[in-house]
Amino acid sequence: MKFYEDSDLPIYVQVAEWLENEILRGQFQPDDKMYSQYQLADVFTINPATAGKGLSILLDNDILYKKRGLGMFVTSNARTIILAKRKSEKLSILVKGIVDEADHLEVPFEELIDMLKREKLNNERGKV
Repeated sequence: MKFYEDSDLPIYVQVAEWLENEILRGQFQPDDKMYSQYQLADVFTINPATAGKGLSILLDNDILYKKRGLGMFVTSNARTIILAKRKSEKLSILVKGIVDEADHLEVPFEELIDMLKREKLNNERGKV
């Protein structure tokens, strides 16, 4: 597995986001043991210190916790923390960009809401 070399994000941030995605997809449940920095380094062919920095992000955000001598584990509220973080950080930036572009294109508010509703409905249909 490779990380995006053309990404503006440092590799350790990409590691943290990949692990967050794994938690969101249900690959890791509360109290499940997380990969070690050496396992991540091996899988992604990166320096173990880089993988460790990615794990540290999750540790600092209370998504993971340490058990001395055993490794890192997923916290009971990891999913909630990730969802809240992404909503406040990423989604708000995307929404601002959409609203700015809609204003630039003089799209009425109601039309923008209708577009969002249609897309949400199409997305939900695709998941069934």
